[in-house]
Amino acid sequence: MHKVIMRVKWYRALLGYGLLLPLLYACSAPTTGPALIAAPSGEAEQPSTDYTIGSEDDVEVQVWKNPDLSRTVTVRPDGKISLPLIGDVPAAGQTATQLAEAVTEKLKIYYKEPAQVTVIITQINSYAIYLLGEVRTQGKHVVKSGTTFLQAISLAGGFTQFASASKITLRRRGPEGKERAILIRYKDVLAGRQANLILKPGDTIIVP
Repeated sequence: MHKVIMRVKWYRALLGYGLLLPLLYACSAPTTGPALIAAPSGEAEQPSTDYTIGSEDDVEVQVWKNPDLSRTVTVRPDGKISLPLIGDVPAAGQTATQLAEAVTEKLKIYYKEPAQVTVIITQINSYAIYLLGEVRTQGKHVVKSGTTFLQAISLAGGFTQFASASKITLRRRGPEGKERAILIRYKDVLAGRQANLILKPGDTIIVP
């Protein structure tokens, strides 16, 4: 009873000083700390289930109840990853589900029953484009799938004052390795007279 009386007195004291209501409001108000801060795009948004893994992507391979086989690895330039016990596994061109199935298949000789394997793409580094010439930020840009030409120019900070925006070249390598050049006129794209191309990994935009 004594504790109850003391607690009531404490509340009355707070009310007397006008402190209780702000305190209650602070407790009920939405948190604005780190929990509500958006994470970087690479962490906040997971790639779609049909995303195909590429070189330099980071993937986490989890084998249930086997931490020695579970690890995060980077896809090598040859498109493979290396895992303990089973060695090299082709990863580039596979979805996360397909890679998990491939690892499961390789583990069959070591497990009486199929291993439970999960693959998570932790970092996408393969969807990169390149901007060269008279743009404010030249070089490699890692972008999301579906990024358009206009968005890429924006990511590069726009043109410099010396840019010839009517003579832009997009260099794209085809499936057989043959490169082709596409002439782009910036004003025509803005006006809708030329397509705002969706960029592909490895595309190089050159602004003279």
